[in-house]
Amino acid sequence: MASLKQVWEWRGLVRGAHPRPRLVKTRISGPMMPRTVCQVAKIEETVSLEEELVRLRRENELLRKQLALYQQASPTTPDAAVTSASRAAGGPEAVVEVLERPLPKTVKEVGVDGGILWPTPGERFWERAPRSAPAPLEGGTEQQRPQERDLNTLHVVHITAEMAPIAKVGGLGDVVTGLAKAAQARGHFVTVMLPFYESLPVDQIEDLKHEMDVEVPKGYRWDGEMRVGPLRTSVFWGRVQGCPVYLLRPAEETSSSIFRGGKIYGGSYNEMEAYLYFCRACLEYLQVSNQHPHILQLHDWHAAAAALLFWEVYNPGAVNSRTRVMLTIHNMDNTGECRQDEFSFTGMPGEPFASIDKALDERTIGHNPERLNLMKGGIVYSNAITTVSPTYANEVLNGGAAGWLRSTFARPELRSKFYGILNGIDIEEWDPATDPLLPANYDAERPGGKALCKKFLQQGLGLAVDEHKPLVAVVSRLVPQKGIHLIKAALFRTVERGGQFVLLGSGHSDPVFRSLADGQFKDHPDCRLKIMYSERLAHQIYAAADVVVVPSMFEPCGLTQMIALRYGAVPVVRRTGGLADTVFDVDGSGAAPTGSRNGFTFDGADDGSLHGALDRALQLYEQQPSRWSSLSRENMRLDVSWAKSAKSYVDVYRSIAAA
Repeated sequence: MASLKQVWEWRGLVRGAHPRPRLVKTRISGPMMPRTVCQVAKIEETVSLEEELVRLRRENELLRKQLALYQQASPTTPDAAVTSASRAAGGPEAVVEVLERPLPKTVKEVGVDGGILWPTPGERFWERAPRSAPAPLEGGTEQQRPQERDLNTLHVVHITAEMAPIAKVGGLGDVVTGLAKAAQARGHFVTVMLPFYESLPVDQIEDLKHEMDVEVPKGYRWDGEMRVGPLRTSVFWGRVQGCPVYLLRPAEETSSSIFRGGKIYGGSYNEMEAYLYFCRACLEYLQVSNQHPHILQLHDWHAAAAALLFWEVYNPGAVNSRTRVMLTIHNMDNTGECRQDEFSFTGMPGEPFASIDKALDERTIGHNPERLNLMKGGIVYSNAITTVSPTYANEVLNGGAAGWLRSTFARPELRSKFYGILNGIDIEEWDPATDPLLPANYDAERPGGKALCKKFLQQGLGLAVDEHKPLVAVVSRLVPQKGIHLIKAALFRTVERGGQFVLLGSGHSDPVFRSLADGQFKDHPDCRLKIMYSERLAHQIYAAADVVVVPSMFEPCGLTQMIALRYGAVPVVRRTGGLADTVFDVDGSGAAPTGSRNGFTFDGADDGSLHGALDRALQLYEQQPSRWSSLSRENMRLDVSWAKSAKSYVDVYRSIAAA
């Protein structure tokens, strides 16, 4: 019979079983704080001896039944012997049953039902802690891969409009933080330069301090013409998730509205003016502070002007400069169209760049006035260009993904410096074994907590609580790129087949889903459409989901499918861009590059194509549960970290640094 002390140990409430201090400090929020051992002891004292005996008898009977059950397990079942032994000994799967079992009323009333704080109808449960105390898994069988360290380290500076978690709108922010941390772990000196948006949560920036003020040349409109004058700019320093960060904004005493407002984009300022000024401010600060990094890595159109300014203003003719410039293209949907007079916001006129071989937007030839394109200029002026997956790089060079820039990429000297490097995800941020936003943690060796996460989400969203119903999820921006009509098709198909569907997302294409949420699927027992975005709820949806659908029309890389794999879900994706590089159909043939066939894919853009892949996934879930369980666990074991990708980036850094 398991002792009372063992039960509390399972719940992570005694000395030696507490979570890592970092997780408690930085990741737990909400009204409920972890209970101390003394508080637990007082709770125990309120339970009568008779109740305690009843509880222990029930526990003993439960463990006897488990032992009998696992002794009957088929010897051909994967890991059956190990699983049987661990469960019979009161291992993690037994813990799941103990956590689920109702407790005596006097204990249950104070909210320690296995540590899970079960949601109530209508509650915004994702805004508070899911447990009374975190209980991350420790001592798992999954081995940490040794961190490779590089010799002859480099100084790398990222210039970016986003950085997770403090300035995250989409995947750009995740990539910047993940890559910076991974390169730093390899021994390189990495810093990030980011606008100091008024909306930043400064409490998430460690050791924030004012570094210095610098005078940045900037263009102003005055009496209908552009004039150049200095704009006093404040530079701050801090750390975000261990990465050094410089934050820049106009000094307080200026009347500038740049980077003011309640959100990252769409604030009370002109974005083109703001990011052109930001590019100049970053380069000015690096010069004033006498910093000469080996690599300036610029992210998307927001930072692309820095490439033009670096070579034409700060290092004309590349005299005595060790710095090389890399442009990373995350998405070619927005390339940064810029009037020539607007470019003067950098303090430099745009006319010198208005030629086809530099930054002229070829779509405007013959127009009055002709315009510049910042993405094109960045491509031309950078020493290397990268994009975020090999397949997307091929689609840019040889398919239609480049759009009107295909003539630019047709130039041999530009094609030769273009690389496709697959993104990774931050496996510390996205780890179901330690994620403090989950009601129960789990991993490939101890997967039982995933069922509790599913029940928690079903109960919290007001869905029918049924462990046998497949839970299909979409976590996405709701914009045309993401395949709006296919998301809608997945919704109807899932419900038609008796599954459950959960959507989390927002965007300018969300009216169709708002209408469905308020009409046909209002209070539906098997469908919930959350037209919003919450990072906390996203974690809980990934943990609960059996299937995650990503039907993008195009997808340079995509992080959703990788997070799904990490959390033991099975992705159903349209085979394009990075989706084609990370998800391989379980019914396909030949070896998969990842070493595992991990999901379901389709090629068409019609409802029927999606139905075919989704139907195969649901059929496997319903008819072959053991195979589905094995697939889920194998997905959790896949390496979706930044380790391999960071090495590829370092290889490109070195190739251009040596040039």
